Amino acid sequence: MTNPAERLVDLLDLERIEVDIFRGRSPEESLQRVFGGQVAGQALVAAGRTTDGERPVHSLHAYFLRPGRPGVPIVYQVERVRDGRSFTTRRVTAVQQGRTIFNLTASFHRPEPGSIEHQLPPRLDFPEPESLPTVTEEIREHLGALPEALERMARRQPFDIRYVDRLRWTAEEIKDADPRSAVWMRAVGPLGDDPLVHTCALTYASDMTLLDAVRIPVEPLWGPRGFDMASLDHAMWFHRPFRADEWFLYDQESPISTGGRGLARGRIYNREGELLVSVVQEGLFRPLTAPTD
Repeated sequence: MTNPAERLVDLLDLERIEVDIFRGRSPEESLQRVFGGQVAGQALVAAGRTTDGERPVHSLHAYFLRPGRPGVPIVYQVERVRDGRSFTTRRVTAVQQGRTIFNLTASFHRPEPGSIEHQLPPRLDFPEPESLPTVTEEIREHLGALPEALERMARRQPFDIRYVDRLRWTAEEIKDADPRSAVWMRAVGPLGDDPLVHTCALTYASDMTLLDAVRIPVEPLWGPRGFDMASLDHAMWFHRPFRADEWFLYDQESPISTGGRGLARGRIYNREGELLVSVVQEGLFRPLTAPTD
């Protein structure tokens, strides 16, 4: 299996080892910790697999408690909190080597006719994704060639990411920059027709670039980094159906960063400007010379 989108679908296909207990793979990577979007996406799959499948997820709230170890399986334990007439609630605990690393609460809602309908328009007009270079193309343009580690990462990347603003490499380029970032994204291949897979794939993607907005006024997004950062929590609200293998715009901003923590929020739109998903996340930021938990 060589297609990164197929590998993502396989990563989200958990093994059921008991009625409400699932096991997920954690690929062996050269990263210090398991990617948070992977854990969130797999936990949401576990929650969804214990519902009747007729109630889409409408929100999730999660906490990253400990860093996960790459290459070590993660067990997801689901608690059936509530099965009501319209809403279903699930609580998921992710355990690795006997320690809880993540927990998530997800709520599912049977769609109902809307009595109030409105939406604020997108922040501004954005260029179409086809007019923008891929991240790989921008890096090659700046460096002349991809370093071997980035080349391997690019081959495994399940999402095509295109920054609306060109990548910034120097302190001069970030001078007076607002804490905002926007990217077009889509899976690099088809993800099938299961709506839960698309929801969980987008949950995976939502953790990839959101904290960029916190860093933009401080350091270039690419090149040497002065901070170690880690996601602390993650919340999402799903407003409309979507496909994660079609282009979506992820508009991100950071309203505040203080006390070693930065808050970021994002709005995900389809190409027609319809708001699909709202995201909020807080991240921990420490100078690389400081001790970490």
